[in-house]
Amino acid sequence: MKRLFSLAAGLLLLSALLAGCERRRELYTTQFVTLFDTVVTVRAYAGSRQAFDEWADDLYAELEEYHRLFDVYHEYEGMNNLCTVNRLGAAAPVEVDGRILDLLEMGKAIGEQTGGKLNIAMGAALSLWSEYRAQGMADPASAALPPAGELREAMAHADPADIQIDRGASTVFLADSLLQIDVGAVGKGYAVEQAAQRMEERAEKYDVDGALINAGGNIRTIGVRGDGTPWEVGVQDPADADRLLLKVGLSGSRALVTSGDYQRYYTVDGIRYAHIIDPGTGVPPRHMAAVSVLCGDSARADALSTALFCMTVEEGRALVESLPDTEAVWVAGDGAVTYSSGFEAHLT
Repeated sequence: MKRLFSLAAGLLLLSALLAGCERRRELYTTQFVTLFDTVVTVRAYAGSRQAFDEWADDLYAELEEYHRLFDVYHEYEGMNNLCTVNRLGAAAPVEVDGRILDLLEMGKAIGEQTGGKLNIAMGAALSLWSEYRAQGMADPASAALPPAGELREAMAHADPADIQIDRGASTVFLADSLLQIDVGAVGKGYAVEQAAQRMEERAEKYDVDGALINAGGNIRTIGVRGDGTPWEVGVQDPADADRLLLKVGLSGSRALVTSGDYQRYYTVDGIRYAHIIDPGTGVPPRHMAAVSVLCGDSARADALSTALFCMTVEEGRALVESLPDTEAVWVAGDGAVTYSSGFEAHLT
């Protein structure tokens, strides 16, 4: 009887300790404002504020490293990044970090998979549009489109095949001296995915259970919420910034990325021109308001959401249905909503 009593007391003590551990786990939040030209919001369940802060600091360091590697506007001491490649890559091969090679290879591969609707070689055209968009936003009365001749010239130097990668030498060479790389359609998603994978591996070390990373609409989850339920993520109505179009439940290692014409745009003669440029035409598509992609890889979701935005709904749906572990929802310019065959199962 004494042994049974001791065992029962031990089980009660263990149960109390476990319950105490569960009660200790709280949801903490922080934000980073200097990475990838966006606000990164991080939420996670952790055993203490200190544990969360240490985990978040580690995540920031991971993301900052990718931000520097993929930055096409600034160079940093001690590394050759994509800005270096754009500046020197046409004169001679530039030796770079393997993570840059991984990103470029992925971008080129998804470009082929999408029939060229993702193009990491059209930096010259994107830069031209960015210049006119900035001017138009600063002075709406003088907003104008890029001159057609300049745009044609920029688009003539946008062949991804001219981005030549040498894995053995770990170099990138630009065969076209006027080509400029721009990874805005995939770089942030790739960075978030790689950083999230590293932080998943370190979750136990930092006493973190379940996290959600939101990098300017690029969402990646780790695990579930503290009560064991899926993370609930809203998708904005493109026509109303104060209204959610739908809510999606995400559990485990999942990504949801949205590309929309409401995120960055300017208006010329009453027409909205988004920051997303169709590689086939050199101008922003006007038939689409938003596309959200759900899959298990933030980089792929990021790239596909941009590419699908430049396709018709029919073309995009056919592509998505052919891909494993991939769902999408389209919001056309007229407000019509179309789901891939499995997307609605994730709605909450």
